[in-house]
This record gives sequence, C-alpha cells and structure tokens, in this order.
Amino acid sequence: METIYINRENLADWQGRANACVMALGFFDGLHFGHREVIKTALRIAKEKGAQLAVMSFFPHPKSVLSNGEQQIDYLMPLSDKEKILRELGVDTFYIVEFNKEFASLSPEQYVTDYLVKLAVIHAVAGFDFSYGSKGKGNLERLKRDSGGIIDITMVEKVMCRGEKVSSTCIRERLSSGNVEELPDFLGRCYEVECKWDGQSFKLNPYYTLPAPGKYAVTIRKGNLSKPTEVNVDGKSLKPVSKLPAYMIGVLSIVWHQRISEEVPSSRTIIKVGG
Repeated sequence: METIYINRENLADWQGRANACVMALGFFDGLHFGHREVIKTALRIAKEKGAQLAVMSFFPHPKSVLSNGEQQIDYLMPLSDKEKILRELGVDTFYIVEFNKEFASLSPEQYVTDYLVKLAVIHAVAGFDFSYGSKGKGNLERLKRDSGGIIDITMVEKVMCRGEKVSSTCIRERLSSGNVEELPDFLGRCYEVECKWDGQSFKLNPYYTLPAPGKYAVTIRKGNLSKPTEVNVDGKSLKPVSKLPAYMIGVLSIVWHQRISEEVPSSRTIIKVGG
C-alpha cells in the first residue's frame, strides 16, 4: 500500500500520477465496523471493475480546524495505526488530505473536481452521512452530478450495534464512561494504545485517548511478549498495580479489557502520560 500526503502544493503532481480507482471516503478514526463496511464495499466494487482500491481521509480533524483549535478532539488512533489496518484490508492507496481553512472553503463542485475526478476516481463509496465542500453542502446524492456524471456512487447504510449507530462518537463516549468491555462490539477488537516505558514512567504516544478514571484489567504487549495485569487511570496519569518486568522497557501497547472499579486507589508511584 502506498500512503500519499496531499496538500494544495503537491496536488497537481499526484493528479498526474493517479490510476483509475474506487475510492472509500471518510475520516475513519478507529476503523470500526461501520468504516470497515464502507471499505469492504469499495473493495468488492474495485475487484468487479478491475480498478485499484483507494481510501481518502483527512488530517487534522475537521472539527479542530473549523473551531480554530478550540474544540479538543479525542483521537482514537494515529495515522500509523490506520495505515496498518488499511493495508490488512487490501487498500492499494491511502490518501491523507491536509485539512485546513482553504480546503474547508472549497465548493462541493471544486472538491469533487480536484480531489476525486482528477485523482482518477471512477466510483466513490461512503457512509450515508458523508458530506464534503464548504459548510458540508455536498453529499453522496449530488456527488455524481458534481462530477459531471464521471463518478458512480454507492452509499453504505448505517451499521447498528446495541441499538445505536456504530460511530467514532459512540466509541469515545464509552471510553469517557469507562465501558471498555463494550468496545469490541463496535471496533471488532479491544481498544489498544501505544506508549513508551522506560522502567519508571509511561509516555503515551499522540492521538490516543485514555478511558475514564478507574481500575482496569489490561494486557501489556511488547512484540510477541504479553503480560495480563491491572492499571489505574487517574485523569491523564496511569498507575501500575504491580511492577512491570524489565523486558517491557521500550515501546509497548496496552490492551484494555474491562473496568474493575471506578475508584482509583492511592499510590506512591504516579506514571505520567504525555505526548
């Protein structure tokens, strides 16, 4: 899979290199079951048409840009995690478009022309609530018209779980309430964050979100090694319940299974989380 970062300065160059593709559109934070349905649909169509499969996402989050940075976004995963999962899903090209005020001001027609038609998109696939262009005026129902009839479209209906739409928002809500045991139903996997452990402190990598305060059952992974254990979350700090073995020093992952208690016991050692 090729990952391509697009901005206004290099757009024309990538337009000239593009091959015919079916494009899945969305922000795809968390790559939950709803996102996977969009990508699986796009993959099936790409195979039928003998075209490449592309995914277009945007960074930073539109809400952060449009609020002038006043709205904090609790990201579920960094771009590197998206790349890994998209590669496993069979994506050929991953476009990451720089989202800034200039991009946000594009008319729906201009966005479709510059970022879809000229990138050789022949078919676009997105969720039912996908929007584009200035003030989100564009939607899938008008995308074919905005492309001058060049691009066919497929709309993926909402994916439901536990009586609600699977979304990045509902996953963030469960993290903020500590209900991590419900996340596999939405994500298809346990929630996982990556951090660095130096034997004394954790440093959480950027673009992950910690769950609500409490005591959690987790698995700590480092390469092929893993250790089931418990941690306490207190705001933006983590407190290990037991000492970690020396072989865990370095980059590791914390896999969240279940909140054991909402109470956070006091501890002499505070493991600070920072980016």
